[in-house]
Amino acid sequence: TKVLRQAQAKRLVSADGRFSSRALFPSEGKGKVEFYELWLAGYGREDAEPHAPGTRENLIVTAGKLVLEVGKESFELGKGDAIVFSADVAHSYRNPASEECWMNLVMTYG
Repeated sequence: TKVLRQAQAKRLVSADGRFSSRALFPSEGKGKVEFYELWLAGYGREDAEPHAPGTRENLIVTAGKLVLEVGKESFELGKGDAIVFSADVAHSYRNPASEECWMNLVMTYG
């Protein structure tokens, strides 16, 4: 059992400061499945390179709005909406609104 205190968490922040992620699993616990809390500022965007073949992401929006682009497809999501997608292609997270967007993400490696 391990408690992961928010105050002690290491948050990875993008160069422009408009996107961040926090691992919700112990650093020594990396494996086939990872769990993250994501934050995206109003009108922010984060582009992600393709992950290893077979990687899947399961994402739920917990606050705000999100436009998720996966390859050439685009999906509009709001609070409570979830999506599962193949993350072994280029994808991006875009906040179309002024309010912050918060998400939880489970990444599963093939």
